[in-house]
Amino acid sequence: MSERVFPSSKPAANGTAANGTTAPATNPTPTANKSHLYNPTARPPYRPQPHNRRRRSRSGRSICCCCCFWSLLILLLLILIAAIAGAALYILYRPHRPEFSIPSLRIHRLNLTTSADSSSSHLSSLVNLTVISKNPNSHLTFFYDSFTLSSFSNDVFLGNGTLPAYSLNKKNETSFRNVVVSGSNDLDAESVNTLRSDLKKKSGVTLKIELDTKVKVKMGGLKTKKVGIRVTCDGIKGVVPKGKSPTVAVTTGSKCKVDLRIKIWKWTF
Repeated sequence: MSERVFPSSKPAANGTAANGTTAPATNPTPTANKSHLYNPTARPPYRPQPHNRRRRSRSGRSICCCCCFWSLLILLLLILIAAIAGAALYILYRPHRPEFSIPSLRIHRLNLTTSADSSSSHLSSLVNLTVISKNPNSHLTFFYDSFTLSSFSNDVFLGNGTLPAYSLNKKNETSFRNVVVSGSNDLDAESVNTLRSDLKKKSGVTLKIELDTKVKVKMGGLKTKKVGIRVTCDGIKGVVPKGKSPTVAVTTGSKCKVDLRIKIWKWTF
């Protein structure tokens, strides 16, 4: 009898059919490829966005530059308007500074005493003077506060006095006679040496008078605010009296100049 051969019931491996032929390879479906490339439920990958800090900084700088430009332009316009107004007022009113003079001064007392042990020195002074104030302007009126007078000899303080407040109309003048300036104070060693050498001179001591006050100016219907001024009168020479009779100082070479005193915070210019 002949033997029968039965086919194997196991499936063919690696795509090989039972009859020994090779099965054609199957291509992947397009749907599988698309699902692999795009998944709507998956989270998109993170992509860093470019920062806008540079743009913001540039815009902030441009705004700052514009503000500075307009502020500077407005300031220049205000300065120009003020200069034009000042020039117009000067041409219209022709303002001049007030004038002061000291035509006479008498020295009643100028005594320097030193203790026996030379530990301290004391100065006693008394002068009597005349002050003349003039207004050379034709359209301005001055309103003065009370004056504070100070006397010096080579920057050594001698004494002080006062003048009352007054007003001075246009093209007018006023005088104050018998104005007393006196003092009694202790001096340091440097001031004593400076003053003692001046007292020994035959030509006499050099005196300087300072007048400090505030003034307000009226120009037509316009009034300014009060401004500080200082009047400095120097070039006065006088001999120290030896007895009770006062000596007359020489004031022919004296000159008085008027300066503005502008105070900013704690400093005065």
